[in-house]
Amino acid sequence: MSASCSGGKRREEELKRRGWTKQFTTEEPRLSEAVELYKSLGYEVRLEPASFNETSEVCKTCLLADCSKYKTIYTRPKRKG
Repeated sequence: MSASCSGGKRREEELKRRGWTKQFTTEEPRLSEAVELYKSLGYEVRLEPASFNETSEVCKTCLLADCSKYKTIYTRPKRKG
C-alpha cells in the first residue's frame, strides 16, 4: 500500500478537533455529486486521501487496485463572519 493510500487515525483526530466531520469515502462520479450536495446545504467541504487502515478486508482488496482515485469527504458548518 502506498503512502497516499494509508492515512491515519492521527490525521482524522486532528480534523475532528478542527470541527470536521467524516462523512464517507468514494470516487467519481459520486465524489463530485456529494461535494456539490454538501456545499448546497451550506457546509464547508474538505477532501482527504482515502485511509484504508480501518476498512474491512473485503473493501480493502477492491480499493487497493487504485486507491488514489478515492477520497474521504469531511464537512463542517460554514463559519460565520
